[in-house]
Amino acid sequence: MLHHSPALPFAARRLQTAIILGCVLSATFGLHAQVPNAPPAPITAVRSARMLDVKTGSYVPNAVILIQDGKIIDAGSGLSIPAGAKIIDWGTATVLPGLIDAHTHLMARVGNGDQDDEYILNLAKKSTAYRALEGAANARATLEAGFTTVRDVENEGSGYADVALRRAIDDGLVVGPRMQVATRAIAATGGYMPLGISPDLINFPRGAQMITGADEARRAVREQIFYGADLIKIYADFADVGSPNTKPVMHATLTPAEIGAIVEEAHKGNHRVAAHAMTREGIRNAVDAGVDSIEHGMQVDKETLSIMVRKGTFLVPTTGAFWSRYESSTGARHAAMEPFLQLIRAEIANAKEAGVKIACGFDADTRAKQGKNAAELAGLVALGLKPIDAIRAATLVGAQVMGWQDSVGSIEKGMFADLIAVEGDPLMDIAALQHVVAVIKGGKLVARGGDE
Repeated sequence: MLHHSPALPFAARRLQTAIILGCVLSATFGLHAQVPNAPPAPITAVRSARMLDVKTGSYVPNAVILIQDGKIIDAGSGLSIPAGAKIIDWGTATVLPGLIDAHTHLMARVGNGDQDDEYILNLAKKSTAYRALEGAANARATLEAGFTTVRDVENEGSGYADVALRRAIDDGLVVGPRMQVATRAIAATGGYMPLGISPDLINFPRGAQMITGADEARRAVREQIFYGADLIKIYADFADVGSPNTKPVMHATLTPAEIGAIVEEAHKGNHRVAAHAMTREGIRNAVDAGVDSIEHGMQVDKETLSIMVRKGTFLVPTTGAFWSRYESSTGARHAAMEPFLQLIRAEIANAKEAGVKIACGFDADTRAKQGKNAAELAGLVALGLKPIDAIRAATLVGAQVMGWQDSVGSIEKGMFADLIAVEGDPLMDIAALQHVVAVIKGGKLVARGGDE
């Protein structure tokens, strides 16, 4: 018990307390200093036939990856394994860094029917708590598909449930990838789903936070960051693009002044801005305002691509779902999709030629798409990228667009021990990445239908 003499003035009593506490702390730390150091954390060694060095684009044979405290302490060919280390032997498998999806929606699990109606039902019939549970299921499916890190670019009307999901994953309550979350997103009033709602339903929930004017834009950014957003997602435009020769059907669009206010406010606290933008005007407005990434970007022109290179703006083209539908379609439907396909081919070819950094993002937003993220890699290759460049889009570039390049995206000393194993050679057949056989996140094996 600390005893204060009532005869001492306040300042003297405070000094007396500080001296007594100092003595107590000194004694305590002195005792702790005499306790032997705790033993080092155990080491896990992962062995496999080969490991892909995503920076060089070459394989390292007879790979050994040493892991301690969830991080890689060494990786290379034929490394000696310390005595007593736990060994995970992946045999003939190919090891890659855990993959990164830079454009997904873990809170979205709408049906596969009419998009507008399904979206309305999703908002009307599901509580935020239920949406969070759906997100947990989607997170597990995404991780088991080999995607150990995601940038979740809007939760589609579930409030701040994505912040809760991120925290639950970090706390070990549910299984899922590392997450950056954009929470509610920001759109112009009338510029996002759901469409076709009766005007009588004044308080019907919306898929994004809708604003009018620069002041409301700033307020939305501040609010979302206050409640846990890692990045800000905006709808620079919202349009049905159609074919290259068809004028887009436009809905309400953010103005350059509104986008500028959002970017300025977000960048004050080092928060990045991802911009949904599909039309030439919307893309250019977003790039000129200084957004960090363009999502989709179908109608981007060469002049804007050159500006993106100069500013370091990333492109996340989200090709996989469309490519999968095109590949499985026949007849008239196949022919109807061809003009749009050519638009995306041109986008990727022009971006490659200009030197724009392309990141992988599958845009999973339905039950059927959750956990199928690697289809984006197949789409990128089918539409113009080499397999190694598609893999880099889902590793090195994905880490860069998130600002996490010092932690994830490659198999190197000091990085998080996020690894996947596949059979076959993904440099020859990118489809191998759609059949991940094992996943490690933070040094822990993620079981797929069985125990370790």
